[in-house]
Amino acid sequence: MDNERYERGWEKLKRIHGSEGERFIENVKSVAPDLARFIVEFGFGDVYSRPGLDLKTREIVTVAALTALGHAQPQLKVHIQAALNVGCSNEEMVEIMTQLAVYAGFPAALNGICLVKQVLEDIEKKRT
Repeated sequence: MDNERYERGWEKLKRIHGSEGERFIENVKSVAPDLARFIVEFGFGDVYSRPGLDLKTREIVTVAALTALGHAQPQLKVHIQAALNVGCSNEEMVEIMTQLAVYAGFPAALNGICLVKQVLEDIEKKRT
């Protein structure tokens, strides 16, 4: 294992996803340790750590791609939360889904907006 890539990726994952991301990786590791390592090293240590885009932009791109795919709702929900964690506003999340109605279709955008609503409700519940 390349410890530098893994450490860089682990720190980036924690910055984006917080303790939920750490729990997710530990859960994957319990079944597929190599897959967990690939996610941390490549996904976060290499790609998310590149200098070309800031984390907010990377998460906007990720949310848009997952919404357009239309079959990755669990991952989309996680990345909606991540986008909020790195500086996206509630209004920006709504605008992303509205924009996607044009390019990914209304069903994908509506599924996405339902997940935005769930994430925002989860955040509100944690506050009270």
